[in-house]
Amino acid sequence: MNRKIIIGTRGSELAMWQANYTKQLLEEKGFEAELKIISTSGDRSQQWETSFDKLEGKGFFTKELEDALLSKSIDLAVHSHKDLPTNGPDGLVVAGVSKRENPSELLLIRTEAVDDSQKFSLKKNALVGTSSSRRKSQLLAFRPDVELKDLRGNVPTRIKKLRDGQYDAILIAAAGVERLELDLSDLHQEFLAPEVFVPAPAQGVLAWQTRENDDELLSIIDQITDLDVLVKTNIERQVLNMFDGGCQLPLGVYCITEPDDEDRLRFRVWVSVAAAWNEQPKQLYFETLDTDGFSDRIVDYIHSIKPRKIFVTKNFRDDDYLPAALRRLGFEAEGKSLIEFKSIKIKELPKTDWIFFSSKHAVKYFFSQKPEVGNVKYGCIGTATSAELRAHGKRADFIGTSTDTKLVGKQFSSKVGSAKVLFPIARGSMQSIQWQMVKKENVFNLEVYATLKHSAAVGEEFDILVFTSPSNVEAFFEKNKILPNHRVVAMGEATGKALEREKFRNYKMPQSFDDLGLLQAVLGLAGN
Repeated sequence: MNRKIIIGTRGSELAMWQANYTKQLLEEKGFEAELKIISTSGDRSQQWETSFDKLEGKGFFTKELEDALLSKSIDLAVHSHKDLPTNGPDGLVVAGVSKRENPSELLLIRTEAVDDSQKFSLKKNALVGTSSSRRKSQLLAFRPDVELKDLRGNVPTRIKKLRDGQYDAILIAAAGVERLELDLSDLHQEFLAPEVFVPAPAQGVLAWQTRENDDELLSIIDQITDLDVLVKTNIERQVLNMFDGGCQLPLGVYCITEPDDEDRLRFRVWVSVAAAWNEQPKQLYFETLDTDGFSDRIVDYIHSIKPRKIFVTKNFRDDDYLPAALRRLGFEAEGKSLIEFKSIKIKELPKTDWIFFSSKHAVKYFFSQKPEVGNVKYGCIGTATSAELRAHGKRADFIGTSTDTKLVGKQFSSKVGSAKVLFPIARGSMQSIQWQMVKKENVFNLEVYATLKHSAAVGEEFDILVFTSPSNVEAFFEKNKILPNHRVVAMGEATGKALEREKFRNYKMPQSFDDLGLLQAVLGLAGN
């Protein structure tokens, strides 16, 4: 091919990086390319006070580039894929996509606004900058105390506004910051896991758009396209398209793939969708081995969700996310633990390098005795346990996020090697993590609390039962039974095994040991 490929791009620093990255990929394949800068409505709106949700996803950042493609003044347009409407103009096509950079959201916090005891390490009542309805929806769900203020401008401009004190924190895409290699050493950075704070469909991915009849260029773009990313972002954007909304919809969709036990490719998808930016989002998890119609099934299921009556075997606290989120969605939720805990006095602490907690109760009953632990590292399983650690002024050096405790044990064992590890535990604990440790002689178990059954009758009016521990399962079956109309959630493998011992096997397990995981599981049973 002798022709020079004209690449159209916006003029911002990030857009220029993306265009130059594309130019480099083409040149590495032996094709000549040059850049042509085109101003868009979105760029010109930077001085407006227009809310971002009135701009993003409606072509304000893409229309002029698409017009240039149709007029043949450029050959190829480079977009942040999340900016593109799902239905493009006639005659144009997304020819390919780049590899995916970090899809996470990045919460940048001024140092004086950091509070490690709070969710996302952000102080109470903080002023947070974002104009994205999706970010607003999820942030208010997790932190209803924060105040939101619209934030406009390109990435460096937004960060400058934070440094100037106009905000306590701002929410931006991690990919943009990483691509620009910005120095953020004066700010606290919280990367929000995409499984928790769900990003925009195709966030972190570049889309290469061209004319659909330019067969020569289409075949060239095939050579630089990441096919794995293309499959996953197609699922994400199909969900967006079926909700009939651009990026102004408070919708996050995130898809990954991983092999299952039989080496088949499993697709895992997290969704967060709300009716409006100031309403509680429905947060769900889906998985499949068959992608045919997968996006349709996801959207159809979400539309079928209706409020249910929920019983959870734990006492709700004022700051618990699960009951608050359920009630905001119109569910009736009752929390009542069928067990109680009793502290066991610590008599002696062995010398150790690590302390590992498998539950927030272990954290509570360990630190309530004010032990002298010295200079140690901390490990835990689940974000709820990690949050309890932060509430006691500690940060976890290892957090196991899988609900497969054996896998977490192997990961932790690999990290600590031959180091000595103390496990504060409940009396009668299954010790699943400990059994995965290579050096058993360096494992020290310390009973810090006991579990006592406190059985009670549970009404038959509940639609969904949520069991949070094996002991709660045992206590439930002393005075109750699971009815045919009940749908059941079991928090963790051990809780599921306890249900199976009671001859009940049709239960759903959450993807994480925290309130968000339980909410996803409950909503996963609340539809048709």
